[in-house]
Amino acid sequence: MKKGMELYRIKGYDNIKRIVINKKKLFIIILLLFIIVCLLISLKNITESIKISKIVKQNEQQILQIQKEQEEKEKQIAEEEERKRQEKIPKLTQEGIDNIKNIYHSETKRAFLTFDDGPSTVTPLILDTLKNENIKATFFMLGSNVEKKPELVKRVYEEGHFIANHGYSHTYSQIYSSPNAVLDEYNKANDAIKNAIGVPEYNSHLFRFPGGFAGGKYAQIKIEAEKLLEENQIVHVDWNALTGDSETNKLVPENLMERLKTTTANKSSVVILMHDAQAKKVTAEILPQVIKYLREQGYEFKNFYEIIK
Repeated sequence: MKKGMELYRIKGYDNIKRIVINKKKLFIIILLLFIIVCLLISLKNITESIKISKIVKQNEQQILQIQKEQEEKEKQIAEEEERKRQEKIPKLTQEGIDNIKNIYHSETKRAFLTFDDGPSTVTPLILDTLKNENIKATFFMLGSNVEKKPELVKRVYEEGHFIANHGYSHTYSQIYSSPNAVLDEYNKANDAIKNAIGVPEYNSHLFRFPGGFAGGKYAQIKIEAEKLLEENQIVHVDWNALTGDSETNKLVPENLMERLKTTTANKSSVVILMHDAQAKKVTAEILPQVIKYLREQGYEFKNFYEIIK
């Protein structure tokens, strides 16, 4: 019986031992499974992190590319705006000087519409017609009037017309008191134009002597002033055709048109004198007729941006 009990104990012990071993194995298996699960989760997280990192990097590259393209586009826009701005700032070269000297000679028929003494309330009427006809003209402005109507000066400039210089005061005794007085009038008017259009470096380099350059009471002063202007990179131009709108205050459209036809006859290159002063509303009213007549005669319209380059 003792022997039987001993065997029973041994078997019991073996059973316990097997149970313990089985529990250890189970624990190890569970532990291994846990570790494997953790590794799988970690691997998944690492894979996801790598994917996210790649996506983030790709997004960053795309953002950088978009920013680069945007910066390049903005740079191109800025360069184009600056190019256009520079095109509207006259530069007097030797070619321009030679062009002025030969302004009345051309192998083809061309017409320069020029308006003196503005701006005034007449100027917008003229600008409206020029815009409708797609023509660029040249305005010889008085500095004193520029200061009164800077918004009109800016409109003239922004619509692509050439703003030239007609002095500041239009008072002959003041302008022609000396050659230096002529230059001072030019500079004072130029300062007014620069301020009105908001372009500090603007200089038209183009002057029209009030009353014209040739002859008159102040002929000698004008000759001396011409040399002084040239020394300061300023050229001057008169006209070889006109409507006669400065010859009387009783302006009759038929008379103005007849004067235009007479003074442009048999000329290939015409610089036409007109005025956009306050009292010259008739000039604005007949401008469509002037343009129509010149087109019928085969003239192509030019402005001084094409002369002073």
